Amino acid sequence: MRVGLFAVGRLKSGPEKDLAARYFDRFAKSGPAVGLEFSRVAEVAESRASNADTRKREEAAMLQKSLADGSVLILLDERGKALDSEGFASLLGNYRDQGKRDLTIAIGGADGLDPSLYDLADATLCLGKMTWPHQLVRTLIAEQLYRAVTILSGHPYHRA
Repeated sequence: MRVGLFAVGRLKSGPEKDLAARYFDRFAKSGPAVGLEFSRVAEVAESRASNADTRKREEAAMLQKSLADGSVLILLDERGKALDSEGFASLLGNYRDQGKRDLTIAIGGADGLDPSLYDLADATLCLGKMTWPHQLVRTLIAEQLYRAVTILSGHPYHRA
């Protein structure tokens, strides 16, 4: 199953980008052994519309255009379901075992996600009750993708 990330906003050069790239690289190298392939990070510019609802709608349209047919969509939202790392690994493994070919994890813009996306989403997850800057969310999800691979493969990286 190909796993990709969709992010509203571009990550500038710096330590956050370097750390996220390191975990995406680890995921890309380790994932194929358990049937998970890193496909890409799709970054889109934030909408310049004058109000939040229009910005969210325009950003949602960009996300929908980037989705492969039949893709699993996981939204990251502070009101989503909190999973531990084993639960996240299990979720990915279940989608893989169901024969899903593509999975996209979406990070919305500063205004959040358009309500229409929740109807399309297969899951909505949060990375905790706190609000995180997008640079850190990208790093956190990259690390959790790598951790999920290690859990699915029985590698000792994850010690719980």
